[in-house]
Amino acid sequence: MNAERLIGVSRHALAGSTEALEVLTEAWQAQALARAIGHHLALGGPTELRGEARELCEASGRGFGVPDQPGLTEGGIRARRLSGVPDAREALAALAVLLGEVGIALVAVACDTDEEGLYWQCMEAIDAADESGDRVGGMLRRLKTRDRDRERERERHPDWGGALERRWVRERERDGTADSPVGPL
Repeated sequence: MNAERLIGVSRHALAGSTEALEVLTEAWQAQALARAIGHHLALGGPTELRGEARELCEASGRGFGVPDQPGLTEGGIRARRLSGVPDAREALAALAVLLGEVGIALVAVACDTDEEGLYWQCMEAIDAADESGDRVGGMLRRLKTRDRDRERERERHPDWGGALERRWVRERERDGTADSPVGPL
């Protein structure tokens, strides 16, 4: 299943979580998905993102332990179903939304609990989601900067419609971000 679909499934599952442990499980699922997406991008994503994608893997692997939920031990880890990241920008934008929603849900659980252990578990999970979200935001900014730089190149070079643009398109196709800065070619 591609990244965007898995993120959609995760958002739906998070929205349907009514118990504190369900929210923690979905927070863990989101972190596992962030790690898997980071891994895919580190291995074959846009060249500019590979270092930050490795950092996303590290950040999403830290934080809090696996919740004690039967669904996770019975093969229910959604990130294992990730087949690829066909559009890095779309996947990262959707992942940023998911991580933000996870943070909000965790704040609600932390505010609602009287259990000190659960409270601190939520705090650790909030910190982990925030750090992963920061990495994702950095990767999105890097893509935006790359596109802006390429657009400037296009404006500066009269040969843009020729060899320069073809090279740029080949790089984008290889990186999995095939649209030009001004739309599909």
